[in-house]
Amino acid sequence: MKKFIWIILLMLSITGATASAEERAYRISVSQFVEHPALDAVRQGFQDYMAEKQLQVDYSVHNAQGNMATAGQIAAQVMGESPDLILAIATPTSQAMAQALKKSPRMQRTPFLFTAVTDPVKAGLVKDLHQPGGNITGVSDLLPVDEHMGLVRAFFPELKHLGVLYNAGEANSKATVEQIREAGQRMGFEVVTATVSKSSDVYQAAGSLVGRVEAIFIPTDNTVVSALESAVKVCIQNQMPLFCADIDSVARGAVAAMGFDYYQHGYQTAAMAEKILAGADPGEMPVETQKILKLHLNLEFARKMGVLVPDPVLSKADKVYE
Repeated sequence: MKKFIWIILLMLSITGATASAEERAYRISVSQFVEHPALDAVRQGFQDYMAEKQLQVDYSVHNAQGNMATAGQIAAQVMGESPDLILAIATPTSQAMAQALKKSPRMQRTPFLFTAVTDPVKAGLVKDLHQPGGNITGVSDLLPVDEHMGLVRAFFPELKHLGVLYNAGEANSKATVEQIREAGQRMGFEVVTATVSKSSDVYQAAGSLVGRVEAIFIPTDNTVVSALESAVKVCIQNQMPLFCADIDSVARGAVAAMGFDYYQHGYQTAAMAEKILAGADPGEMPVETQKILKLHLNLEFARKMGVLVPDPVLSKADKVYE
């Protein structure tokens, strides 16, 4: 009888150990550059995917609040957290994390995923999109600039001057502005830029474009998007339409945007994370992009900014805010 009880206890012990192994909680350190709907949606999409796959994850979430110095401090802190995987949301935090990893030999083999990064090569994160190498890969939100500019031209066929608001300290924005300038040369309009270094600069920078441009475009610039309402205010006051590169900004007051669904962006990133946690080598996983664009329109703010939405554009919209 005692032997039988001992066998039962042993079997329960083995079963419990197996269950414990299967229910292992992964540690994921997350560094996000700033709070705004697009980046928040990336993080939520990532976490929802992991939850749907019933992966047990302990998250350590950090936010730099748009400050590069803070992003560097967070990266150093993450090195001490010894996570199973690092997730960096947006270009500045990804760059800070990459630098911290280079300085930490102990952590250089830790898988590192970036997401919502416009140009991973120009940002110095990878040398090749198809063969990233090392311990890093991720999902890029590289903009199809010609399609974005085509949307603006659909509103203004005779567009001569387009204002662009961005933070020159964000590598992703610099790369996008270069592409917008090239598109402008092909399409026959001049790009007039106004730069900011912090979110509190946005109102003044937007105001500096008044009288110099027919419309303003905001790329996926984290600093400017975090203070989008300031640009919206200037555009309403001066009857000047505002266009954005991310669809989450349309609900906040942009006239139109043709962009990615950033929730799906995070969801796609989490699918890569699942493979890595199962043993895949991130350095051999090509950098992914999103292919499907969505068109969102805000008719209320179009009226407030004094612009009519062309019928052909309206007919193609995936979502319309009245």
